[in-house]
Amino acid sequence: MLDAAAIQALALELQTARRERRQLRHFSLRFPQMSIEDGYAIQRAWVGLELKAGRRIRGRKIGLTSRAMQQASQISEPDYAPLMDDMFFESGGDIELKHFIAPRVEVELAFVLGKPVQGPGATLCEVLAATDYVCPALEIIDARIEQFDRESKAPRKVFDTISDFAANAGIVLGGRPVKPDALDLRWVGALLFKNGVIEETGLAAGVLGHPAHGVAWLANKIAPYEEGLNAGDVVLAGSFTRPVTGAAGDVFHADYGPLGSIAFRFV
Repeated sequence: MLDAAAIQALALELQTARRERRQLRHFSLRFPQMSIEDGYAIQRAWVGLELKAGRRIRGRKIGLTSRAMQQASQISEPDYAPLMDDMFFESGGDIELKHFIAPRVEVELAFVLGKPVQGPGATLCEVLAATDYVCPALEIIDARIEQFDRESKAPRKVFDTISDFAANAGIVLGGRPVKPDALDLRWVGALLFKNGVIEETGLAAGVLGHPAHGVAWLANKIAPYEEGLNAGDVVLAGSFTRPVTGAAGDVFHADYGPLGSIAFRFV
């Protein structure tokens, strides 16, 4: 386990990297003994710095929910991170690239809770009962820590990603909100267009078989830290497409069929 001084120093590096839009080399290269627990400790320290700076937490994200992504990251479960208030952007408008370093876009569903969900023992049914509505969401992921090391080209380890807010950087909510029992959420599908070309398609069942499973997993995972999911929280359940890179001028449009669509442009 990294000591408290190292954890705080690395959290400050991440906060500065995000503000200055510059990438850091892998923490796991500097600290080969680093663990998943260290990654979450750094993440919590970074959250503390953001809260002191006047930010607030609006919810949580769940990442690495697909089996393929877990195998690629050599882990057996998802990861998670907070959604800070300055990460939310409006659908239908322009999003400035000054907020990001190397943005990529993923297709998800967002659960907006009307009641708290507290683990341990939280279940899919409890999540659905506590959910006010579900809506389409695009997550903009980023890399304050290099995705591939600048010299060795080795991919970052999951500890690095967890430290880095699980790669979260932006959230766009849109489409048509629905009650969680209005349809079978497993069969919600989406087409992701970039500049008019379909780049990705997917079904929400790709998220642990049912996207609400991820929300229950998260409630149980954070329970040992005396944390829970609160009424009003926005919870991104996990991507059911691969990430698609974005650059200035790119227009993204996600068509969720009966659930409507989300669109924005990077400028």
